[in-house]
Amino acid sequence: MRDMGFNYKEAEESRKKFVRYKDGCKVYGMGISKFQEIAKKANAVYKVNQMVLVNTEILERYLERYRVTSKEVNLDDE
Repeated sequence: MRDMGFNYKEAEESRKKFVRYKDGCKVYGMGISKFQEIAKKANAVYKVNQMVLVNTEILERYLERYRVTSKEVNLDDE
């Protein structure tokens, strides 16, 4: 069976609680090293034997800290 690549629609619909680094960086649209860094800072990383998983619920709560409000957004930058 041929690998068709990562399915963003399927990932959005399933919204897994735990993802591997490779899948998480695709879901969140960032490079793997940046995803690893943010996941570690969020304390969202779990290691089971050799497998590393990221808890997306913890990660998203962490990311919410950095949300930019409409007052902070400069529309001239777009």
